[in-house]
Amino acid sequence: MPLMAATTTTFYPLLPSLKQTSFSLNSWVSSCKPISSNPNHSLPISQFCRTHDVKASVAFNPSGNFDLSLHDDEEDASKVAPPMPPTEGRFEIVVDTDNIRRLDLSPVRSINGIKSLSEAEPKELLEHTIGFTINYTREDPYDPRELSEFPDIRLWFVRLDAYYPWLPVVLDWRAGELARYAAMLVPHQMNMRMGVVFNPEALELFVMKKVFIVYSWLKQQKVPKPKLKTSDMARMLGFGMGDELFDLIDAHPLDPS
Repeated sequence: MPLMAATTTTFYPLLPSLKQTSFSLNSWVSSCKPISSNPNHSLPISQFCRTHDVKASVAFNPSGNFDLSLHDDEEDASKVAPPMPPTEGRFEIVVDTDNIRRLDLSPVRSINGIKSLSEAEPKELLEHTIGFTINYTREDPYDPRELSEFPDIRLWFVRLDAYYPWLPVVLDWRAGELARYAAMLVPHQMNMRMGVVFNPEALELFVMKKVFIVYSWLKQQKVPKPKLKTSDMARMLGFGMGDELFDLIDAHPLDPS
């Protein structure tokens, strides 16, 4: 079964706003399978990541694991564990309305504790992780939209991602920062009951692009176990990466020049 036909990924906010960075993930459970010998039964992406035929409710666990249930009830959302607070000692990027409207990335060059993302040691970023505090003033205080629905906020994150495409791997996953980051960049709709509902094909392409970028960046920075770290990042968004993908990347490296 092709992955794009089976994957439906949904993040349910545990609290009313995306400013509260905790979500549950509802998707088909991802599992790595061998490459199919029949080209008519696989797509390029699905060759490296296949899915079970069992639909499950998947919730973020602070430890980075998943809490699986075979029951997909509306009541499941009320059973999700309370949200985790930000990781202690993480680096905080504080963004205000003025930064956003001017597409000003200076907050990433004045992070408390480090000079800038570009000059920080990868090991230090991975150990402490990074989070966002978004101080955005709505023109209409009664505007019900979530932060990820404001075009100017999303555009700021698009520019940020263009400069630091490896950023997702150093975010504070436990506090939901990876999920919020994805919501800023991936097309989605807001649902009264289910929260943020991603376009499944767009999310799949986003994850695959980040896998290519993050794996190469970790290797360049000589970070131990780059495959494991990259796979963990993809799994947090509901995708399981097969070793075949990493083997192909290693077999056909790109010239950095």
